[in-house]
Amino acid sequence: MKHTISALVRNKFGVLARIAGLFSGRGYNIDSLCVAETLDPDYSLMTIVSHGDEAILEQINKQLNKLVDVVKVTDFAEKECVIRELALIKVNATTQNRSEIMQIVDIFRAKIIDISSKSLTIEITGSEEKVGAIIKMLESFGIKEIAKTGRVAMARK
Repeated sequence: MKHTISALVRNKFGVLARIAGLFSGRGYNIDSLCVAETLDPDYSLMTIVSHGDEAILEQINKQLNKLVDVVKVTDFAEKECVIRELALIKVNATTQNRSEIMQIVDIFRAKIIDISSKSLTIEITGSEEKVGAIIKMLESFGIKEIAKTGRVAMARK
């Protein structure tokens, strides 16, 4: 099972390396990792997605809380939250199929952010399932490139 964990950390050199080392040293895989400064530039928010059972998740939370520069750890498994992903998808586009691709983009409420004579670049935000669904729909046109953020999460309250 995939777990989404948020860690508020001090924005210091080496924090990311220590957290990644914590995971690799214990044999846990990081499925995705997003890091960005908060409103306060002294802190960053890390959203980490990993998989495993409840015992593994508990161990990850305990180990993260032991790190000096980790201020707060939030496990979104039992909280109401909003989880989103962002993907940029560059797809082959010809004059014959361009309108069909644009219809798919419209159905998924995505955006075309770049157009060239041979391709369209699409931006989509949403759940992991929504992003996966549009990718599947666009595969038949030939996907040239994909860049994904992984999950970002925020508690609802």
